[in-house]
Amino acid sequence: MGVIDYFKMSAPSEKKVPAGQIDKTYKKLRFSCFVAVTLAYSFYYVCRTTLNVVKKPIIDAGLLDATQLGIVGSCLLFAYGFGKFLNGLLVDHSNTKRFMAFGLLISTVANLVMGILGFASTTAGISSMAFFVCFSVMWAINGYVQSIGAPSSIVTLTRWYPIKIRGTYYGFFSASHNFGEWLSFLLVGLIVSSFGWQWGFFGATVAGVLGLVIIILMIHDTPESKGLPSVEELAGEEPVPPADHAETTRIQKAVFRNPGVWILAASAAFMYVSRYAVNSWGVIFLQEKKGFELADATFIVSINAIFGIIGTVFSGWISDKMFSGDRKLPALVSGILEVIALALFLFGGDSWFINILAMILFGIAIGVLICFLGGLMAIDLVPRKATGAALGIVGLASYLGAGIQDVISGVLIEGHAVVDEAGARVYDFAPASWFWIAAAAISFLLPILNWKRKQQQI
Repeated sequence: MGVIDYFKMSAPSEKKVPAGQIDKTYKKLRFSCFVAVTLAYSFYYVCRTTLNVVKKPIIDAGLLDATQLGIVGSCLLFAYGFGKFLNGLLVDHSNTKRFMAFGLLISTVANLVMGILGFASTTAGISSMAFFVCFSVMWAINGYVQSIGAPSSIVTLTRWYPIKIRGTYYGFFSASHNFGEWLSFLLVGLIVSSFGWQWGFFGATVAGVLGLVIIILMIHDTPESKGLPSVEELAGEEPVPPADHAETTRIQKAVFRNPGVWILAASAAFMYVSRYAVNSWGVIFLQEKKGFELADATFIVSINAIFGIIGTVFSGWISDKMFSGDRKLPALVSGILEVIALALFLFGGDSWFINILAMILFGIAIGVLICFLGGLMAIDLVPRKATGAALGIVGLASYLGAGIQDVISGVLIEGHAVVDEAGARVYDFAPASWFWIAAAAISFLLPILNWKRKQQQI
């Protein structure tokens, strides 16, 4: 079996499930897929957010400055955006179980290598520039393979779940982002505080291994590959003829001409500027601007991830049950809440109460927006066979926005630093803060252009 054949979508199984066992088997396997992609993608997230916890220790060690860290972070995000676009197209044709496992395997190895390089930088005398180049390359590789996780997870859900409950389970799945961020900020932060920043990458390596085990044991490619009828037949939906490679490609090309998808892609890009502003710079902002210790700063930022679970879990269910699958109004309200929370975090003072409240509100709002603007509203506009293509477009735009944010934020933060009387560098976050808030405001205004747009018919 060649490499390409290994990653191709599974063929229907010749062994069929007996008629009397179809419903029980289908529900068991689809729930297994749901639990697996939710947990495994959480561990994916740990493997990509390690850098957000170790920025200040790396700066304090004199290895990299804020501008260089912004560039390193952008390497992951740009590679992720490009990869999410490409892999979004590929996953429509792929075996999602094998594809997802491959991505997490390489990401796990990348974190292991970074931990080793971290120790080598102090024991073997690796220069700052060599460390910067190696870190950038490894983090770009990590970014590309990380982009396999979300498309594989979401296409798995669309292959197993009917449209009428897709929003509910998509919302539950989207909580994996937040759970992964919480694990990274809290547990990796604890490891870094206790043992040193290099050990944070080894903690992420362990998380990656756990995710691989879950993928291998619990994810299934398609209902047909397990001897079941198609999801359309199982759910009583209108039958859709099987799409071969050429037909899937034709549908994907039509999605590229859908202006509604591109509007959502632009909106997601601005939303990801504000989202990654907090994730990438929130910890160092609390340390430098508000005087919190690392453990306290990571705890406060981790709160937004925990409450993001509330936003994501209930967003899909509420939009399915209360708005008949319409996501536009709850997305608008959440966007306004995000701007308020971000302003409170950036300009609301240094009390624990204010900062925790800001992260609670920000987490709930961004949780809803990740679910809606980050994918669900786009796949609502396109046929099931082109889910990956729509996700690819939105993903590319999202992480271009996030990557550009990291570079601009790093330059703004480093460019407005001054040396105080004691010889220490003091950072002014005001210019970056206004940049982040403006992006958040634009992100919730753009989807208004899609207010009356319906699903694309091809």
